Amino acid sequence: MKIFLLQCKMEIKRILRNKYFLFWSLVMPIIFYYIFTNVVNTNPENPSAWDAHYLMSMTVFSVMGSSIMTLGIRMVQERAEGWSKYIRMTPLSQSVYFAAQMVGQTFIHMLSITVIFASGAIINGVSLSAFEWIASGIWILFGSLPFLAIGTLIGLMKKVETAAGISNVLYMVLAVTGGMWMPLEIMPEMMQTIGKSLPAFHFGSGAWEIVQGGMPNWKNFLILVAYLALFMLLSKYIRSKQEAV
Repeated sequence: MKIFLLQCKMEIKRILRNKYFLFWSLVMPIIFYYIFTNVVNTNPENPSAWDAHYLMSMTVFSVMGSSIMTLGIRMVQERAEGWSKYIRMTPLSQSVYFAAQMVGQTFIHMLSITVIFASGAIINGVSLSAFEWIASGIWILFGSLPFLAIGTLIGLMKKVETAAGISNVLYMVLAVTGGMWMPLEIMPEMMQTIGKSLPAFHFGSGAWEIVQGGMPNWKNFLILVAYLALFMLLSKYIRSKQEAV
């Protein structure tokens, strides 16, 4: 247990020292949030509801990006630099090492949620009940699981450049089709159909429902679980193929 806790601590420190993470996962979502709620005139019918809605969008955007890009690219870098082989020579087991990465990433997600939620309260005075703050935070942590699984898939790539390029494109496509930057309802019908079949929309939808006084519906939950299972199976299959070579 002591080794596991020390490894978790190391993983958290490594992520926090990553300027790329700090910019894309904390700075950019807060900048986007300020621009789309204070600079761009969207003429919402209910400004306070829009402020809360978009705060959830940017928090989901942050956590989704951290899951796909920070975790995935770091795993590729470690393999390219021989770190993974070095770990096998130490008393630290692969399972403990992988679990520490997941715990470290989850802690970072909690930090991102806290910072961005606080930014919403400071910038626009977003005021939610204690239940809504806590429930939306828990939902965002749960909803990040399929995207962590995508991160592990990205981490199986051989080149850092390839992983970085694919993860960036995938991140932006999911953000747009998930309605993170603008509501899906104002997009073309085909875009809406595509978006509602992807996990990003259901990730955001659950948080949007909570701040509107409701709860995520069963479809949001089931689709996220289905994508999590799919990505985990793909990751296991590809890893087994790589190890067999």
